[in-house]
Amino acid sequence: MVHNPGILPLMKSAGLDFARLDMEHTGVSIETVATLALVARSINFPLAVRPPVANREWITRLLDIGVWNLHCPQVESAAHAREIVQASRFSPLGLRGHGYPGPATDFDIGGSVAERRTFANAQVFVTVMFETAAAFEDLEEIAALEGIDALTIGPADLAQDLGVFGQPSQNTVLAEKQELILAAAKRHGKVGAVLCATPGEAGLWRDKGALLLACSSDAMILQQGFSRIADEFGRVQPSQE
Repeated sequence: MVHNPGILPLMKSAGLDFARLDMEHTGVSIETVATLALVARSINFPLAVRPPVANREWITRLLDIGVWNLHCPQVESAAHAREIVQASRFSPLGLRGHGYPGPATDFDIGGSVAERRTFANAQVFVTVMFETAAAFEDLEEIAALEGIDALTIGPADLAQDLGVFGQPSQNTVLAEKQELILAAAKRHGKVGAVLCATPGEAGLWRDKGALLLACSSDAMILQQGFSRIADEFGRVQPSQE
């Protein structure tokens, strides 16, 4: 909801470690993302971006405007994960397209091209989202891929695909899938990531080994805050004067 770049230093000052921006389910423009990425780097506050589609076109554009952390949705297979690695890393790890000096490198043309590519490869961090039952068939292969840095689930879409969305078993089934993700991440030296409903839930998953924890959203926080104020005003008794 909040596209003003001032939201990033605000979040940092509040004690948060990073922000995640969703392009898949919002109308945020790539120009706005470019501004947010510039501010994020300038204040050393990591910004992860979820593209509308995890394909070469979107990955290339986001990396070239200075986004270093990609949160890739709907990763369906090991083949798809390999495409993401290919698009996000320069040779020898991938085949990322090489553009002109730009915001991603602060227009720095110092050093050799090889040095700049090595630096860029080291900065990129890719999280893949498992959002279908079919994706879990390739869990081990995806987790083992060099260039895939973190694993997580997309809880709502996964629940829908598994046929448990809104059912009493939803939380249990999703927790089981999340456990599979964390176990695979541990086996292959990757980061386990979890989207948490509450800080308390985040603490539970942290104790289980998750290192990348996201909780709530600006829209939810604003809605809860305004609802609380409206409720408090509703309880104010009218003056008897």
